[in-house]
Amino acid sequence: MTKESLEKATFAGGCFWCMVKPFDTQPGIEKVVSGYTGGHTVNPTYKEVCSGTTGHTEAIEITFDPAIFPYEKLVEVYWQQTDPTDAAGQFVDRGDSYRPVIFYHNDEQKEIAEKSKAALDASGRFKKPIVTEIAKAETFYPAEEYHQDFYKKEKAHYEGYQVASGRAAFIDANWKG
Repeated sequence: MTKESLEKATFAGGCFWCMVKPFDTQPGIEKVVSGYTGGHTVNPTYKEVCSGTTGHTEAIEITFDPAIFPYEKLVEVYWQQTDPTDAAGQFVDRGDSYRPVIFYHNDEQKEIAEKSKAALDASGRFKKPIVTEIAKAETFYPAEEYHQDFYKKEKAHYEGYQVASGRAAFIDANWKG
């Protein structure tokens, strides 16, 4: 994997703690960073983003090798971590800072995301329409260090949150099997 071959992907799907592990464990992923994007303030803090005044969304930025794990596969993994029918947040986390968004970095990513969204909508998997936003990637601000790799640092807390938030049950009911 050379630095020149690496690309970025940015996804928002509710709490960023829950979005890191599904991508971090895939082949061809160099790193996954929790952070904030899409707002109007520079270098926001977690407290500021949670206040709902920054316009930012909790998101993850993935550095990946598309020759090993193409963007299409990243989008497939993304859908399976979210409720794509809920634009008002994800699971127990409500508000714009938890809205589901695929942030594209180029026209190819935009096209892939739009086609994937249309295919999911047409599949009939969900009774409600797919409302996940597809938007141009903006400046990404890494979150505070204690948010990075949370699933590794605080395994019990992470696993408990997956269950208590309703995310684990939703994924099991809608994406497994």
